[in-house]
Amino acid sequence: MKHFHDLPGPRGLPVFGNAFQVRPARLHLQCEQWAREYGSLYRLQLGLRKVVVVSDHTQVAAVLRDRPEAFGRTDRLNQIWTEMGLPPGVFGANNDVWRKQRRMVMAGFDPAHVKNYFPALQGVAGRLVQRWHKAAKQGANIDLQSDLMRYTVDTIAGLAFGAEVNTLESDHDVIQRHLDQIFPTLFGRVLAPFPTWRWWRSPANRRLDASLVEVLRAVNQFVAQARQRMAANPALHQQPGNLLEAMLAAADQPDSGMDDSQVAGNVLTMLLAGEDTTANTLAWMFHLLWNNPEALGQASEEVRSVCHPGNVPSLEQLTGLDYVEACVHETMRLKPVAPILPLQVQRDVVIGDLQLQPGTVVINMMRVDSVSDAYFPQAAQFKPERWLVDGDQSPMAQSAKRISMPFGAGPRICPGRYLALLEMKMAIATLLNEFDILHVGTADGSEPVEHLSFTMTPLGLQMRLQARA
Repeated sequence: MKHFHDLPGPRGLPVFGNAFQVRPARLHLQCEQWAREYGSLYRLQLGLRKVVVVSDHTQVAAVLRDRPEAFGRTDRLNQIWTEMGLPPGVFGANNDVWRKQRRMVMAGFDPAHVKNYFPALQGVAGRLVQRWHKAAKQGANIDLQSDLMRYTVDTIAGLAFGAEVNTLESDHDVIQRHLDQIFPTLFGRVLAPFPTWRWWRSPANRRLDASLVEVLRAVNQFVAQARQRMAANPALHQQPGNLLEAMLAAADQPDSGMDDSQVAGNVLTMLLAGEDTTANTLAWMFHLLWNNPEALGQASEEVRSVCHPGNVPSLEQLTGLDYVEACVHETMRLKPVAPILPLQVQRDVVIGDLQLQPGTVVINMMRVDSVSDAYFPQAAQFKPERWLVDGDQSPMAQSAKRISMPFGAGPRICPGRYLALLEMKMAIATLLNEFDILHVGTADGSEPVEHLSFTMTPLGLQMRLQARA
């Protein structure tokens, strides 16, 4: 049986280990390169923290399935989250607290409930169309990341909270601007070798503090408004109109153990995770489709054969877009928004032939095998047909699902995956139904940089559109 110090890994400095080698914005690329050099199990030392990096998909899946008993969110993440004054939510919770919060959150994400919220998604998609028609008429470049963030913020606010946060029809993006500071700061502080923010209140720290006040004020307002609606209409406890009302109804059950502070924590989690993950995947997908004209043509043909010009797609129409959904899965294989997933060992565990002690951090690499020719023919190429199922279940599609795990796996698999897929299919269907794409790329024509700040963002992507005749 091997132990931590038996593993290979990059050489570091005394005491500090590899802490000063890590570049947070490209940590996933560094870890992927080290996996090519040192194998599917290797070690890092970040100051006093022992870190094991795992990239074999079978071992990653085993780790993810062994949550929350053997692996949980890291103490460092929870410490920084609490220090920033963020309310607790299912994202950072462990053990029994996670189980209670998960039950409440899953009540809100029930597919039957999500279908009831669908008209709100159609309304946001309609506003996105109008924004892009205006840009197309002016021949303007669209800041793809900014517009897609507006789309996801408006969607989450409408579907999840029953709130009208209309950033798409405004040049003001106050809540979006404040949200955009939280995850990058959290990520940077988790990886920082020294807690400099505790000793020196920089202008960036003061801006963050102001943003946290605004975001928490908005979150508490969402909860208070939902409470008022439910008090005025008790039937909403049985038939909630949005995710927040469903969570509050679940929290009000006698054995829930939840109160409004935990609900607020999950409202914040939905805003943060729902904004970044979906918007980034869509931006990467538009880029990949533009660079693969055959796939773009096939997706456009499917959308235009199912949907009607001038109308926002219906739920039934989205359900019929199999090739578009395959494009989403292929995008997440090549460009997973969470290419690394750090967890902390809770009790003595074994990974392969490696014995690990409690407190060890395990970084799960979510892309290494997904882009390997050993598992995917022509793995570097964008081929959505990998995901299409023929007959009962195609072996290739089933194998792909076991290897590519963009929503995680096991008990803590992402509870919002159904909603995220719906949002992404709506955005791409709306785009291809109303417009021809003239260009997607960066201003200088270079490949967009993969920038990691909890999620993997494409930097600098712009898009030009032409309205369909």
